[in-house]
Order: sequence, then C-alpha cells, then structure tokens
Amino acid sequence: VALDLPEWPKKVAIVGGGYIALEFAGIFNGLESDVHVFIRQKKVLRGFDEEIRDFVGDQMSLRGIEFHTEETPQAIVKSTDGTLSLKTNRETVDGFSHVMFATGRRPNTKNLGLEEVGVKMTETGAIEVNEYSQTSVPSIWAVGDVTERINLTPVALMEGGALAKTLFGNEPTKPDYSAVPSAVFSQPPIGQVGLTEEQAIERYGDVDIFTANFRPLKATLSGLPDRVLMKLLVCANTNKVIGLHMCGDDAPEIVQGFAVAVKAGLTKADFDATVGIHPTAAEEFVTMRTPTRQIRNGPQKVKKDPEVQAAAGV
Repeated sequence: VALDLPEWPKKVAIVGGGYIALEFAGIFNGLESDVHVFIRQKKVLRGFDEEIRDFVGDQMSLRGIEFHTEETPQAIVKSTDGTLSLKTNRETVDGFSHVMFATGRRPNTKNLGLEEVGVKMTETGAIEVNEYSQTSVPSIWAVGDVTERINLTPVALMEGGALAKTLFGNEPTKPDYSAVPSAVFSQPPIGQVGLTEEQAIERYGDVDIFTANFRPLKATLSGLPDRVLMKLLVCANTNKVIGLHMCGDDAPEIVQGFAVAVKAGLTKADFDATVGIHPTAAEEFVTMRTPTRQIRNGPQKVKKDPEVQAAAGV
C-alpha cells in the first residue's frame, strides 16, 4: 500500500526503527515529504553494529528526517481538517497526512492446517525445524521466513538449495549461516557481512577495529554533506577479517564483493596485499593500516591517529 498511495504524503509519521521504516523514510524524504520516525529504542536498527546505527541516524537527520526516540505511540486522532495527530508517551505531533506502521512481521502460517498434523510452531507462528530444515513431522520440511532463522530472500534460496541436496541429491546438507551479507536500502544505504563489533568482542575477546569516516570524492567536488563510514573487524590472534561494515553510497554493491573475501576467511594481510582501485570509496577497505581501537579482553587501547580522530569528529 505504501508504494501505491493515491496522493503525495505531505507529512508522514513512520512508527518503527527497523530497516523497512528507514527505507521508507528515505523514499518519502526523497519525495520531499516531511518525515518523522518514531522509535521505542534510543537508536534505529537494533542488532546492527552500534557505530553504524549512530552514523546512519545522524546522516538521515542531516537530510531532514526527524527522529523521535524512546517514544511509544498511544493514539491517533483525526482532526476536523482531515489531518492526523500522533500521541506518544512523551508528546503529541499534529498535522500528519499519513501514518505508517513498520513494526515487524509475523510468519503467515495460519489456516494451513499445520497444528492439525502436529507441526510444532513458536508463539509467533514460526515453524520449528531442525538443522536440516525438517519439522516435527518427518515428512514435512520448511524453509524461508516462516522458520524465522534469517529472514532474507537470498537466505531462503540458500536454504532451498540445501534442502534439495538433502532430499533429492542424496547429500544431506545443512544451511550455512556464517558470513551472510545483508543490506539496508536507506539513504545512505548500509552493507554488512560478518560480526558486529559487539559480537566480535564477545566471541573472540581480542579484536582490532579499523574505521574510516570521510567525505567521498564526489561529495567533495559537489559540496554535498554526504559522508561514508567503513569498518573492519579483525581477530587479533588469527588476523582473520571477521566483520565488515559500510554506510554510504553504493554500500550494498561494494559489500557484496567483499563478502566473498570474508566468507573465504581471508586475513587482514590479504586485504592489505590487495591493490585498490583509485579513486573509489571501496579502496578504503584495502588501505586501512592503523587500528582505530584494539580490544584486549578488557579496556580498549586507542591509537591516537590524528586523521582518524579528525574525521570522526566532523
């Protein structure tokens, strides 16, 4: 419905802080609507890397999107002039032509008769499966979003391929969820593969963190305020790149290529040995040499690189 509106939304409230909410906020902002995003949390995109969450929120705010954080909608009231008022636990904002809810989805498993034949499901309606995608009924298998493992179309395709090998190729195959790349088509967009900084520290303890925050060349020449944030997470003990994140123009396209390297288990030395393509933003992933932070099972050690500090403070 949001992509087939009969009229331009002059002022729109979007409730939710996930990727769907941010993507539509960018779409409506690009159409020059007055966009307000209401989220229950302090930041958008729960579960994403914290630094990326901060950066994309700041960049979207610079583009004119207004975020109302830690606010829970309580009522929508229609005024005599036809506009809508959204009341939250903190305030009431008036004058909306449209209100959009992007607060999550539930698996569409109702009325399939699954309960009648004994298929076990979660409280949200997701189908429970084992590591080979088999349900509690041996003759019934399930893949995709209805199993609520990783709800992405390419992941569902991968699960289907593994299941085909298991059922028809005499080759029992488990879906592989390691290093699954993903993207948020916000403005600016996000691409990521591997672990977040928080996950990396929890899993490996000793982690080197490389970041770059800069204005890309095209923004420098055009005078646009656009910036790019790029981030590498490296296991200090093995030198293996365990996470790669980017927020900025073309991030999904760039990260798809680097996902092959992360999936293959390449090291930071492999990245360093790769010649960059100049002038591109992507080359930054193979030219970062000095860690911004080094985590060693305790207080972080900060490398006082003046260029990094200056960029981060802009």
